[in-house]
Amino acid sequence: MNTLARWARTEWGPLWAAVHGPLLRRRLRAVPMTLGAVALTAVLHAVHQQPWGYDFVQDVGAVRAGDPLWTALLRTPLSVWVPALDLPAWGALAQILLVFGLAEICLGRRCTLAVGALATLAGTLYARLGVALGPDVPLLGLPASDARVVDTGPSAAVVGLAVYLGWRLRARVTAALVVLAMVVEVLVKPNLAGKEHLAAIAAVLVLCAGTALRQRWSGGRTGRGSGRPPIQSWTMRLGRAQRRSW
Repeated sequence: MNTLARWARTEWGPLWAAVHGPLLRRRLRAVPMTLGAVALTAVLHAVHQQPWGYDFVQDVGAVRAGDPLWTALLRTPLSVWVPALDLPAWGALAQILLVFGLAEICLGRRCTLAVGALATLAGTLYARLGVALGPDVPLLGLPASDARVVDTGPSAAVVGLAVYLGWRLRARVTAALVVLAMVVEVLVKPNLAGKEHLAAIAAVLVLCAGTALRQRWSGGRTGRGSGRPPIQSWTMRLGRAQRRSW
């Protein structure tokens, strides 16, 4: 039991330390962007289900690989908040509340939005590439019928943010489990949504690798004798990001 407790502290201790204070002091005021995103998603879902609102939401927030590129790019920002009609909306709302909330506290609003946008855009662009390659290309290819399938909605951003949070807060096992779950999803049900999730993860992993290389290069430029442990440096950066987000 002690071993499990030590592992849990190592895996999730930095996350707990990052979110406990702001939530205790500010409660819901610590995550205003996340609450706004949840409200927007709920409103769009409700409107999407109405006969008078279905076409409107499709026109402003439904992205398909068969759409013209600029149309898809213009719709992409709002598509993040349009959950799939064939899935329970409460699942999308819970994902946004949990993952976006943690990211808003730990990373700040701008970083959260940037990583979420990168993950969503990666999924959107991959769908176009996969349809263009066709089903005969192993792993990457998609059938032509997927060009008419609506994009993943908030799930690609949620998955990308979960992996990025795990990397930044050194919850490496948690991040690896998220990646593994998405791989299993594609193996069990190789549809467009699952492959878009993997594309989102790939884009975020490239971002993580680039950030790590830049930090290592910057550390080499400034000298290796600063004496500041990596976790202390990350904690200081986290504190600055939190203050900026407030």
